[in-house]
Amino acid sequence: MIAVFFQTLPFFGLIALGYMAVRTGFFSADATAIITKFVFYFALPAMLLLFASQLDLAEVLDWNFVLAYFVGSLVVYLLATVVAIVRGLSVAEAAIEAQCAIIGNVGFLGIPMLALLLGEGAIGPILMVLAVDLVFFGSVVVILITGSRDGRLQLGTLKTVGAGLIKNPMIVSILGGLLMSHFQVTLPTPAIDFLTILGAAATPGALFAIGGSLAGKSAERLSVAGWLTTCKLALHPISVGCFALFVFNVDPVAAGMMVAAAALPVAGNVYIIAQHYAVAPARVSAAILISTVLSILTIPPVIGWVTSL
Repeated sequence: MIAVFFQTLPFFGLIALGYMAVRTGFFSADATAIITKFVFYFALPAMLLLFASQLDLAEVLDWNFVLAYFVGSLVVYLLATVVAIVRGLSVAEAAIEAQCAIIGNVGFLGIPMLALLLGEGAIGPILMVLAVDLVFFGSVVVILITGSRDGRLQLGTLKTVGAGLIKNPMIVSILGGLLMSHFQVTLPTPAIDFLTILGAAATPGALFAIGGSLAGKSAERLSVAGWLTTCKLALHPISVGCFALFVFNVDPVAAGMMVAAAALPVAGNVYIIAQHYAVAPARVSAAILISTVLSILTIPPVIGWVTSL
């Protein structure tokens, strides 16, 4: 446990560095946004493209794994939704809170950290988790928010969701890499070296950007943020783990990777959605901040358990 904690410490150290850089004024919020944009559109896609191009889709794609993660996540999603509705919140607010309960920082934190700590075997499961989060739950929250405001689901909403998926660089890079693998496309050495160098910037850049973004967040409404953090760091990994091991009979090692991905703190893109649609951004901000801080203590035991498998 202590050894795993020290293994994860450098990753959270980079987050702390980004936080301090912005908090002290050495970096501005605009500078952090530029780093985030660089990671999102260039460094992380390069890393994902290389990862995916080295995978065999027939070996990696496990529908039991996908169903276990989807159903386990859906249970927590519905629980958070029901709790929000009981508290008298609107459909839009309930959708945002449910998003906080299950959408972890897989892209910026999970891929860099878990791939390094758990090895190449974690890449396939992490990409499947990321795909479910982006394609399904990332679409549902937009549909629920816009549908609740318009009173009905409009064709324009579906077009917006579809265009967002097609333009998402993470989805494009994963699909591109899998197609390269399927058709056995081999890149020339200079291209591989270029993607390797560019992808290497994803880990420090993403973690630094996470810290910088946290500097502008506040811990308001601690009771709600505490509930959402409990959902994300505890209920979500427990739920997907139970469905993986006891219902869908997922391989224990793959199930462990799924649990590790589910144990990540609330993703920053939930705040972007909340801010864009003006739906409880302060609440989401608090959930991201608290879950990220507490994950320093909760992630090491999970990784220790997974490595024991």
